[in-house]
Amino acid sequence: MNNSPDHELIHCCLNGDRGAFGLLVERYQHRLYGSLVHVTGSADQAQDVAQEAFVHAYEKLGTFRGQSAFYSWLFRIALNAAVSARRKAQRVTGSVDAIREATGQEPVDGRTGSAPWESLETAERQQMVQRALGQLSEEYRTALVLKEMDDMKYEEIAEVLQVPIGTVRSRIHRARMELKTQLEVMLRREE
Repeated sequence: MNNSPDHELIHCCLNGDRGAFGLLVERYQHRLYGSLVHVTGSADQAQDVAQEAFVHAYEKLGTFRGQSAFYSWLFRIALNAAVSARRKAQRVTGSVDAIREATGQEPVDGRTGSAPWESLETAERQQMVQRALGQLSEEYRTALVLKEMDDMKYEEIAEVLQVPIGTVRSRIHRARMELKTQLEVMLRREE
């Protein structure tokens, strides 16, 4: 059953097999969480939102029409939950240490034999990108995260965000331009 297509697992779940939904959770939890970390900027908040999204998806599974991929439908639920959570929470800003605390992630250098300063430079660059990403508007950041980090196609992003594909292309283009500008400003400050 682990290799069953999503629609079969959904059918089994709707017929009372709770384990089938557990398989859907296992299949998508890491992907959803990873995307939500970038969207929310917080590992803890991403975990809470992902959990809330899975609960809501389970409760509303009967409304899933199958016209889109299950993950697209699930991500839309998660995105709505993230927006709601953001309205409730205060925005985390501050130093690199505060960002590290907020995301709960340390950059990892998987290369062997790299010099210690290379790891430090990589970590600093990753944190700079995270800070710049955090300064983008939510609509731009979400579109960019879905494209670049979740590797979704424009059509899928349009479906998830419920906007025309032209709007998706525009948001991603503008997000890239703003991200580039933010990074250039940060690099000039460091010089």
